[in-house]
Amino acid sequence: MRKRRGRSAENGEKEWGGAGGRGRRHIAGPARTPRTVGLYPRIEGARYGIVLGAERPAEAGARLGQSDHPLWCNRQHSGLWSHLSRFESWRGSPHPRTRSPVPAFSAGTRPHVASYTHRYPSDVHLPKKPKGIPVSANLPRDVGTARKGDIPPAAVVVLAAGEGTRMKSTTPKVLHALCGRSLIGHVVAASRELTPEHLVVVVGHARDQVRGHLAEIDPDVRTAVQHEQNGTGHAVRMGLDELRASGTALDGTVVVVCGDTPLLTGATLRALARTHATDGNAVTVLTAEVPDATGYGRIVRDAASGAVTAIVEHKDASDSERAIREINSGVFAFDAQLLTDALGKVRTDNSQGEEYLTDVLGILREAGHRVGASVAADHHEIVGINNRVQLAEARKLLNERLLREAMLSGVTIVDPASTWVDVTVTFEPDALIHPGTQLIGATHVAAHAEVGPHTRLTNTTVDAGATVSNTVADGARIGAGATVGPYAYLRPGTDLGPKSKAGAYVEMKNAQVGEGSKVPHLSYVGDATIGEYSNIGAASVFVNYDGEKKHHTTVGSHCRTGSDNMFVAPVTIGDGAYTAAGSVITKNVPPGSLAVARGQQRNIEGWVARKRPGSAAAQAAQATAQEPESDQ
Repeated sequence: MRKRRGRSAENGEKEWGGAGGRGRRHIAGPARTPRTVGLYPRIEGARYGIVLGAERPAEAGARLGQSDHPLWCNRQHSGLWSHLSRFESWRGSPHPRTRSPVPAFSAGTRPHVASYTHRYPSDVHLPKKPKGIPVSANLPRDVGTARKGDIPPAAVVVLAAGEGTRMKSTTPKVLHALCGRSLIGHVVAASRELTPEHLVVVVGHARDQVRGHLAEIDPDVRTAVQHEQNGTGHAVRMGLDELRASGTALDGTVVVVCGDTPLLTGATLRALARTHATDGNAVTVLTAEVPDATGYGRIVRDAASGAVTAIVEHKDASDSERAIREINSGVFAFDAQLLTDALGKVRTDNSQGEEYLTDVLGILREAGHRVGASVAADHHEIVGINNRVQLAEARKLLNERLLREAMLSGVTIVDPASTWVDVTVTFEPDALIHPGTQLIGATHVAAHAEVGPHTRLTNTTVDAGATVSNTVADGARIGAGATVGPYAYLRPGTDLGPKSKAGAYVEMKNAQVGEGSKVPHLSYVGDATIGEYSNIGAASVFVNYDGEKKHHTTVGSHCRTGSDNMFVAPVTIGDGAYTAAGSVITKNVPPGSLAVARGQQRNIEGWVARKRPGSAAAQAAQATAQEPESDQ
């Protein structure tokens, strides 16, 4: 049975071993070939990896046999910092298999170094601003833009078989949502931007739920089942076997991503695939830069070719190497044929007995193939979700990204910190969003519309120039120049025409309101049609439910209905008709008529004096009666 991340292995070790930066410079491949590098950056959701580099043979030999830990082990796979690490644990394995440390990420699209401190040992003091020269400073601005001549990958394989026990939820981890999409939904959407020939999601835990969800959001996605979670290499092999079983012969690039990385963008994946093809790599690793790489392994490149030659642990790095801020993310682009062949050579002689995808990288380098890297423009993209704290952090990051895009497109967001939007929300320039607003689903806000404060709109369209304040709306359409709120509730099926009004404490459901018509105060309008330029008096109720069925009320154009009216459906008020205040309308009212449906008033003189003698009311009435009448 597979050991989940953070759980104890059978030998008492932690599956995620050491804390990055406390280990040694690693060796991979034969010492006789200094540029032979084993790359082992990611297994099962690890984010920042260690690319193993060549070391001087004398130093390597001096350490061999000094302990029962393998040379590449940093002796931190158990003990105080094991919970901070994503190194795999093993003993006596002939092949290095490392995992990477847990990423720390801040709530914001810009580097926010202070937020990293909760992931570092307490004795690590982070600088106020990044150190070192950023590799990404030399990247072209359009690095992730689709270009003519880009070759779509043969396949994208998404790994989504894990249980995600740290979410502590009955919902599969990849189905947890942020900003209007599930985690797997974000990854599938980004992968689709590559226009791959095939997109395969490897499922395992709760596979029926995940499959059903995928069928809803992208029916063309194929799924492969990993019945037993035997490692990431095994998962990728299941995905390729699914394609092979259908007669698909892969030729080209295979991109492998994990289903719990919702911030990853299509632009970054395009840049990865392009770099992979342009450089002729056997495998290309997506890397990223962090504001401060203290504690993480640095990627070292060949100065002439740009190929990855090593990642050096922080403790062993020279001053110049410590100035490097580039680290590995764990997303890969492989040559399809080389990947298929190498997967067949992956061994399971490790403490977990699993097939690790990262072993493929070492196999390819030892065979003389080139390993390259592509730098993500934003290091936040590579973060993965393992618990609800990280889910909330990622949600904030994505929300800030969406709001930034909206503001740069001409939308005014008064207070981005209190405004939340889904990825499916759309705006037009000059829309104005006030604080405390939530825009959900397929909501659209048109030009010069004003929404908020303290408003929640779900699948709602706000046309140009409309104003919506302190309102909850779901499945509604608000016409151009219309006014809604404060404290209105628009339920599904509400359609407000241009320049119409749903005022304070008005609830509407399945109601069509014509141009210029108003429901100003304290009313319920359900299952109704109101024509143009009519006015519904305060405290009116459209009585639509008889206890078993809903019925419809129709109010014509240019009508005036009195306050405190009850319209008992089904009933029709003709064009130009009036109804008296306090009426209970149970019959149709002809056009141009006045309907009065209330008891006739009767005054009983002296009732208070007889029934409430001595009361304040009686005394007031008596005093009034004794006052002399004024001469007129």
